[in-house]
Amino acid sequence: MQRRIRAWMLVLAALAAVGARHADAEPQPPAAPLEQALLLSDIHFDPLHDPARAERLFTAPESAWQSILAEPAGPDAAAAFAKLQKSCGAKGVDTPEALLDSSLAALREHAPSARFALVSGDLVVHKLDCRFKTLLPGKSDAEYAAFVAKTVRYVALRLHAALPGVPVYLALGNNDSGCGDYELDTDDPFLAATRAAVLDDLAPPAEHAAALASYAHAGDYSVRMQGGMRKTRLLVLDDLLQSKKYTGCGNRPASQAAAAQIAWLRTQLAAARQAGEHVWVMGHIPAGVDPYSTAARLRNVCAGDQPEMFLSSDALANLMSEYADVITLGIFGHTHMDEMRLFGAEGVPAASRIAIKMVASISPVDGNNPSFLVARVDPVAARLVDYTVFAASNQTGRGTTWSPEYSYAESFHEAAFTPAALGDLLGAFGKDTAAQDASSQAYLQHYFVGVDGRALSALWPQYVCAMGNYTRQGYAACVCGR
Repeated sequence: MQRRIRAWMLVLAALAAVGARHADAEPQPPAAPLEQALLLSDIHFDPLHDPARAERLFTAPESAWQSILAEPAGPDAAAAFAKLQKSCGAKGVDTPEALLDSSLAALREHAPSARFALVSGDLVVHKLDCRFKTLLPGKSDAEYAAFVAKTVRYVALRLHAALPGVPVYLALGNNDSGCGDYELDTDDPFLAATRAAVLDDLAPPAEHAAALASYAHAGDYSVRMQGGMRKTRLLVLDDLLQSKKYTGCGNRPASQAAAAQIAWLRTQLAAARQAGEHVWVMGHIPAGVDPYSTAARLRNVCAGDQPEMFLSSDALANLMSEYADVITLGIFGHTHMDEMRLFGAEGVPAASRIAIKMVASISPVDGNNPSFLVARVDPVAARLVDYTVFAASNQTGRGTTWSPEYSYAESFHEAAFTPAALGDLLGAFGKDTAAQDASSQAYLQHYFVGVDGRALSALWPQYVCAMGNYTRQGYAACVCGR
């Protein structure tokens, strides 16, 4: 049937060309075939889900972890884990080995033709520092940092094994640190200990040394994309440095790190523009307003309260907006929800802004079902055309099936994930203040994967304002109708 439809389309196109007045016009080249790609985020792998294995994992290299973790759990494993959760104040369960296994098998099954994979940060379980110190008392800070680095390398090792020959681009998140959540020193030994696992075989020889150096300094790197992408550069940021919660290790001030990272990004973007390259930017924490925290803290922006922001300043979004002519996509995670944003100077046409995809989590720690995204990408224009979210049937990885949750094109009736398309969607969302239209309902239904989010419709206008306005001023003006 698909072949017949394509044949009719060719016939109709030929008929439409008959009688055209510009017979001498240059023939248009055929569109490039779309490439398949994977996007996933917030794996939050927990190597200590069975506390009894802590000492063996600490001693063993990451290459031996899979066999250790595959052993049957002891009879008191569940009780020991529950005790550990309580002592560390954990509010949910992250990704144990069984769920990691299930996720990786699903990636292979549902994206057999994937040309590359993008992982937008937080590879490591929440509260690993507490778990480690509780189960392995007396270990030094350096030994803890080495264990976190080993955890990152293990996740990278498993991803590469699950996707042989597929470039896997990893960003670090706020939990991916050798000293603590939202803490990192530039030139930290943790970065040196993970750079080979992250960057091995990703950068062409001419870029390899520079990528290793920038990653070892601040967790950032710049590489020409593989996997069929044409003249497209990926800029990866450890944008923990931009977070309002960021400090150096031991809660030490690190006031220069954020500005230095922005300067590095500006240099990379300027070079890409000069070279005529398309750019994708991947980080972990998105810029802009955090609508959930703003609502939870009862911030009344129309009465002068400031909305909660993800980052310490607008510098990242401002710089990306300045280079909207070369940045064709931004990819982030962190919220664990399936979201869209539009970056760019507020008030300019949507087509001149940047489409942002925020990828939902593998980790079910917030009560969501694990999910990942299978994308269709135009490798010439470096555009995300369509994507399908695949979700797990449960949160454990045991007896789990993975099936399509929704697709962008079918749910939102847009031909591609472009700034103009998002502008159209956000415009329609903004007019639909009660979230009654089909597209608004679809967005809310799939926002919290596995849980119907339509109960959030009461906050829909405020949420929509956060989607298209990344500054405090723009958000307040949108919410308050100024």
